[in-house]
Amino acid sequence: MASNHETFFQLGSFALVGRSANKPFPILSYRRLKKLGKTVYAVDPSTSKIDGDPSFADLASLPGAVEGLIIETPKQECADWVARAADAGIKDVWIHMAHDTPEAVATARERGINLRTGTCAVMYLKPGLTYHSIHKLIMKALGKY
Repeated sequence: MASNHETFFQLGSFALVGRSANKPFPILSYRRLKKLGKTVYAVDPSTSKIDGDPSFADLASLPGAVEGLIIETPKQECADWVARAADAGIKDVWIHMAHDTPEAVATARERGINLRTGTCAVMYLKPGLTYHSIHKLIMKALGKY
């Protein structure tokens, strides 16, 4: 049976919010989702393009609805993005490991969002032997996958 984290990537369309120019994970996740054939929109208020694709300033600017939101922003922004997801009708949200806050978790619970936290999205997106697959094996051994 697939875990809650694994079922997230069975969704077909995603928005990924993060500061891609400053941090590696938003761009890694964005590229992997695209490679897997998923519809993915970059949300990064600091730039207008990610890998030559348009980047959007907020969820309201997206050209279409999305099923899932991946939040890879500074910790202090997460609760706000969870609330924005709820306002946009997004019911599935992933907050990058160690970026969740009690406020973000409470907001998700109050707004009926299926929240994934505690681990790295890329760990679930990269098949084969990589740093992330080793991370995945360790997390499975620790019972945290």
